[in-house]
Amino acid sequence: MDDARFQELRQREFSRLDALGHVYLDYTGAGLYSEAQVRANAEMLCGSVLGNPHSRNPTSLAATNLCEDARRRVLDYFNADPALYEVVFTLNASGALKLIGEAYPWEPGGRFLLTADNHNSVNGLREFAQAHGAEVRYVPPGPELRLPALEEHLAGADRARHNLFAFPAQSNFSGVKYPLDAIGVAHEHGYHVVLDAAAFVPTNRLDLRGCAPDFVCVSFYKMFGFPTGVGVLLARRNALGELHRPWFAGGTVRFVSAQNKVHLQHVTGRAFEDGTLNYLGIAAVPAGLDFLDEIGIERINAHVMRLTEALLADMLALRHGNGAPMVRIYGPKTMETRGGTVAFNLLDPRGGLVDFRMVEQRASDAGISLRTGFFCNPGAAEFAFEYPDEDAFRCIKQLTPETFNIQVFSDCMSDHPVGAVRVSVGIASNRADLARLMEVLCSFRDGGCEAPAGTELPALATVD
Repeated sequence: MDDARFQELRQREFSRLDALGHVYLDYTGAGLYSEAQVRANAEMLCGSVLGNPHSRNPTSLAATNLCEDARRRVLDYFNADPALYEVVFTLNASGALKLIGEAYPWEPGGRFLLTADNHNSVNGLREFAQAHGAEVRYVPPGPELRLPALEEHLAGADRARHNLFAFPAQSNFSGVKYPLDAIGVAHEHGYHVVLDAAAFVPTNRLDLRGCAPDFVCVSFYKMFGFPTGVGVLLARRNALGELHRPWFAGGTVRFVSAQNKVHLQHVTGRAFEDGTLNYLGIAAVPAGLDFLDEIGIERINAHVMRLTEALLADMLALRHGNGAPMVRIYGPKTMETRGGTVAFNLLDPRGGLVDFRMVEQRASDAGISLRTGFFCNPGAAEFAFEYPDEDAFRCIKQLTPETFNIQVFSDCMSDHPVGAVRVSVGIASNRADLARLMEVLCSFRDGGCEAPAGTELPALATVD
């Protein structure tokens, strides 16, 4: 029944996919907007006159009201108590993380603990921490790139200092879902907690009354595709009060004196919203949240899980003529606590790696959008590819920004992968998309394409 519901949804809201012959399998990179969102936004813009919200004239007040409505809608969607949480609008999740990094009270004796499996925007916080003398430690992943026992890594933090722990709700590399009870465990050990929810919230419910991270980072384009350039930092008020901004800008202050070199900053989340807000983009956020609510995030999650389970089964069933597996998956091979993101490499009949760039090119030629590389998550990649520390360090030290390219790095790392293929399914995905992908993967099989049982594939014109 739900398959039919989502097929109707695809025809109604995402018909451009089939009309243009696209197979979109990069939902972890960005969501797709629905036609309903575009229509709602166009109607709102055509029926409104909106001005810069930093004033009290009629058009400015209209824009201010739309932004305030969006704040309330975001708090409501994440079930965040407005007495406990503030909404700070940002460019994206990376912009939210930068606000934390530049304003957190890092200090000698304090600690920044983060999982190795993190987006580069979280890794970048270590530069702020190190610049202020704080200790930086990584938590290595356990089997299947899952979170290992945290206690030993969290232990020993000086509670008299400021300590920060950062982890993703869902890995953008492997699709692993991290246990949200890690938030409470970290609090018990004297840490503030940053939860990167960017890869999690497009297909999962995040209830901030059920868990209480100090900071949550989200990009709305990953949730529902439009608008781009708008994200949010959801911050507990007490934690936000401990941040100290290194500068001020228009919109962040109540009063500034050039003559006396003093300023009075806002005491709310507005103190972190630099300059004029993207008020036209922010006004489009409630329509995106409404769209997800109308379908139901639980129903979206079930749809994505069904497709991911089928995709994993089909990929693991692929074999060369000699019986050797064709696919090496990084991360969980089952559906236990994982999302709709699958990272993998193809193998030749002798178990050697097929260059991920060849897979990307063949997929692109077939009209399939997927992603290759490290996916802005070098920690997960390094552990997935089992890089020896010494070899990786030697290769990295030999390269400069001017001399780096993937082939040079690959030659230096000899038999180790230097990238993978990532596919991720989402709200508009269907089984025909998976069949198109399997056709491409099968084209790397020695002796021709043989689909896994139960998978209907179009005939290939040629098989290399």
